[in-house]
Amino acid sequence: MSEHPVTAPDVDDLPGGLQAGVEAILMVVDEPVTAARLASVLGADGADVVAALERIRNSLEGRGYELREVAGGWRFFSRRDFAPFVSRFVIDGQTARLTQAALETLSVVAYRQPVARGRIAAIRGVNVDSVMRTLATRGLIEEADTDPETGAVLYQTTSYFLERLGLGSISELPRLSPHLPGIEELDALDPNP
Repeated sequence: MSEHPVTAPDVDDLPGGLQAGVEAILMVVDEPVTAARLASVLGADGADVVAALERIRNSLEGRGYELREVAGGWRFFSRRDFAPFVSRFVIDGQTARLTQAALETLSVVAYRQPVARGRIAAIRGVNVDSVMRTLATRGLIEEADTDPETGAVLYQTTSYFLERLGLGSISELPRLSPHLPGIEELDALDPNP
């Protein structure tokens, strides 16, 4: 099998130039792509690609889709305002929702990452093996590393998880502290004062 690299014209010589080239690539990606990757593929300057991304984002006002920067890259998404309709279209007839157990386990991983399976089970108080397999199969969690002391596999959320939540990084997760009881409420709940 012979290897013939695809020879491409200069993107600026094509109709729409660099901006159209960026749009063409963004139309086929299934996960966010970085501006640096776009610049590399298009043979363009990184700053010019970032400027093109911003122009594209600004030009989509009033459209049913938007360009967002999530999980360290850029991707087209349907506009949040239309989420109920898009959700109905995608979910109709499907039972692809996560179970309560899966959502609880995913929350533990998201807020404690990197975290070992044993720690997750201790927090939840149940065996999490099958739920962890489900989350990994769906691409929401992945192995991150191993604990140097115990050798246990540590898990973290994936860029797909960030993408599905529309977050740029894990630091954008909502804080839990406002939803937790204070010390005075905990004392009131203690059956053995």
